[in-house]
Amino acid sequence: MSMKSKGGAVELGARGVIHRKWALLLCMASFCAGMFFTNRMWSMPEYKEISRTSSEIERIKLNSDGCNLNLVVKPNSNYSQVEVSNTQNVIKKPRNSGTVESTPRKKCFMVIGINTAFSSRKRRDSVRATWMPQAEERKKLEEEKGIIIHFVIGHSSTSGGILDKAIEAEEKLHADFLRLNHVEGYMELSAKTKTYFSTAVALWDAEFYVKVDDDVHVNLATLGLTLSMHRLKPRVYIGCMKSGPVLAQKGVKYHEPEYWKFGEVGNKYFRHATGQLYAISQDLATYISINQDVLHKYANEDVSLGSWFIGLDVDHVDDRRMCCGTPPDCEWKAQAGNICVASFDWKCSGICRSVERMKEVHQRCGEDENALWTATF
Repeated sequence: MSMKSKGGAVELGARGVIHRKWALLLCMASFCAGMFFTNRMWSMPEYKEISRTSSEIERIKLNSDGCNLNLVVKPNSNYSQVEVSNTQNVIKKPRNSGTVESTPRKKCFMVIGINTAFSSRKRRDSVRATWMPQAEERKKLEEEKGIIIHFVIGHSSTSGGILDKAIEAEEKLHADFLRLNHVEGYMELSAKTKTYFSTAVALWDAEFYVKVDDDVHVNLATLGLTLSMHRLKPRVYIGCMKSGPVLAQKGVKYHEPEYWKFGEVGNKYFRHATGQLYAISQDLATYISINQDVLHKYANEDVSLGSWFIGLDVDHVDDRRMCCGTPPDCEWKAQAGNICVASFDWKCSGICRSVERMKEVHQRCGEDENALWTATF
């Protein structure tokens, strides 16, 4: 009995050893199986993502317009359309009207745009009678000196109305207007300035583009000589630089509705040329033309122009001869040999009562009548 018990014990012990071996094998098999299925589950989503991406490749279209590439991604209908465009969609090519496109650009030294309004017929006549050459002399000025001069005006809110017809009749008489695709209005001077430079750049290949008001006296030869001193500067902005206060109070003249953009109340504007007369080089005029759709317009035109050049590598030239006072100021300077480029009254932002006084200012402050024809720019 004892022997049998011992034998049974031996047999039971042997049987226990066999079970432990099988358990070890089963553990190893389970581990391997787990590793296999785990890798399988992790790899399946990656495979699906790749498959989904591959199928969407067919929805990607690459459109080419010259060198302008627009990548348009059209995902499933439950997603909003995404369009990725390069910066040439923001910085556009200059826009030209039909008449501009058919006219080749004429090379010249400078283009002078005299800003005027529908109600300023008498002002225009006072300019024509003094410092602006007429008829054959103006044509000679263009051909020999490369100086283009035009009164700049848009159209009325009712295109083809009595105001526009009056300008058309005046144009037939003098042929000295540059008509803009622009609706006239005092609060639209910043927009008019952009349109003027864009139109002028499209029509003339000039070294300089000048803007002057129709109640300002100008000595053309002195202006030309002044600008010629800066012709080697690619980006130059010339005028009487100022930095006036930002007027936050409503109802006052030159009120700035966006005064909060200039910091605390009572702050001053950045340096910019006074709006009566200023000149810019071709590069800057072209920059305005190309970017006119994204250039911000402030209430005051001269502030707007100055803001467009902030952040650019621009030479600001402060020339006080471009903002002389009317007699006796400009007369004394002329007698001293320092002839003024332009003369006006600060208190009137132009020559006070310019229709009556333009001739007097021209007689007392104007350069020699032969100066323009003997000058070399």
